[in-house]
Amino acid sequence: MIRINEHYTKLKASYLFADIARRVAAYQQAHPDKAVIRLGIGDVTEPLPPACIEALHAGTDELAHRETFHGYGPEQGYAFLREAIAAHDYAARGCDISADEVFVSDGSKCDCGNIQEIFSTDARLAIPDPVYPVYVDTNVMAGRTGSAADGRYEGITYLDCTPANGYVPALPAPGVVDLIYLCFPNNPTGAVAPREQLAAWVAYARENRAIILYDSAYESFIRDEKIPRSIYEIPGARDVAIEFRSFSKTAGFTGTRCAYTVIPKNLTALDASGKEHSLHALWNRRHTTKFNGVSYPVQRAAAAIYTDAGRRQTRALTDYYLGNAALIRAAMQKLGLPCVGGDNSPYIWVNTGRDSWEAFDRLLNDAQVVVTPGAGFGRCGENHIRISAFNSRENVETALERVAKAL
Repeated sequence: MIRINEHYTKLKASYLFADIARRVAAYQQAHPDKAVIRLGIGDVTEPLPPACIEALHAGTDELAHRETFHGYGPEQGYAFLREAIAAHDYAARGCDISADEVFVSDGSKCDCGNIQEIFSTDARLAIPDPVYPVYVDTNVMAGRTGSAADGRYEGITYLDCTPANGYVPALPAPGVVDLIYLCFPNNPTGAVAPREQLAAWVAYARENRAIILYDSAYESFIRDEKIPRSIYEIPGARDVAIEFRSFSKTAGFTGTRCAYTVIPKNLTALDASGKEHSLHALWNRRHTTKFNGVSYPVQRAAAAIYTDAGRRQTRALTDYYLGNAALIRAAMQKLGLPCVGGDNSPYIWVNTGRDSWEAFDRLLNDAQVVVTPGAGFGRCGENHIRISAFNSRENVETALERVAKAL
């Protein structure tokens, strides 16, 4: 008799953003005359940078000729992209990362969810709250947790991110966790971690033989040079950290799909007998078994980000969204609502002081503006909403006028 993976039954009935989409669709069906502005999910709205479009077309044209045709490529990514990543994202910032430590993929969401497969099912987890739901849900699916009670799963050490600690969590007690999920600039709060706080996490991981899973998908929005853009800027991080990055927000690749994960070759973990194993080798085995690589034209487009023109254009693109974020943050402050993010992040985390789904429904029904209810990210997200800066300037300005009247 065929049976299901019963760990899936522990999950909430639906994924946060699917629930939001359902509510918005129901509202639009009931009010077809109302124009809804979406400042909820982190999907971009502006076109791909011209340098990327040019490279995408050129890569596609190569597929039209036998002499330049590309079929299956290396699962880890073409050398031209991996080398550009290593040179510009790491060597340029003093990080010791080689091209063969970079694994190109079709999204950091996928990698953040899949990375847990190379670790034991009894690995002890530390996960921030509020948090991107994928970190929690994929570990629930894998069987690392018990059932949920009061919005939290047994078997997870939750790292509270609150106004009191600036939404940057404190270290757990020594020896209680094996896998630590961190995300900076943070999704959903937009908070950033200064160098000394990241150094403390690296020191904790080294002292407790733990691994940091560092989601740096929004690093291109950092404007404060004192804030690290990579965990590998911290001495010793090569020994304890895996980093995830994405081109989705950097260059608008949400629909094009390209990202990468960095696993240093010296990074190891133990088996049940105490023998060390290379995590780089394990991930390479997993990656080459379950993934066939990102398409050649898309990788050409991604490599164009690192050209002179590409760097200027992607900077202009992230500046545009940060301009939206500044408007949103100023508008929330004018309404007297405490908030963080919006300066080194495209997200603004707003403390509304009311039930987060109630705030969501009020803004949808009274302002026709979609935000994300903070409770969907965890218990500590209650009384908050996340507002995304990913939209046109015109739509953001219109949305803020509506929100001011609704709140």
